[in-house]
Amino acid sequence: MKKISELYTKCSIKLNGMVRNERGSQTLEWIGIAAVVVIVVGVISTAFSGDQQFGKDVVKKFSDMIKQIGGGGGQ
Repeated sequence: MKKISELYTKCSIKLNGMVRNERGSQTLEWIGIAAVVVIVVGVISTAFSGDQQFGKDVVKKFSDMIKQIGGGGGQ
């Protein structure tokens, strides 16, 4: 029984060390943020390229919002 208790203690200490080790987690967070930015930029560039209706709709919505902020098209 003593051997099992010692083995359990060693495994528990090792597992706690692994759980508390957060090296690299901040790097992964920054990589995730960068991936989101790349996706957003890709979607925006696709929306505004060529003769697509989606890009025109987005430009119109932004123009309408800017007019409302400036007081030019209040509701």
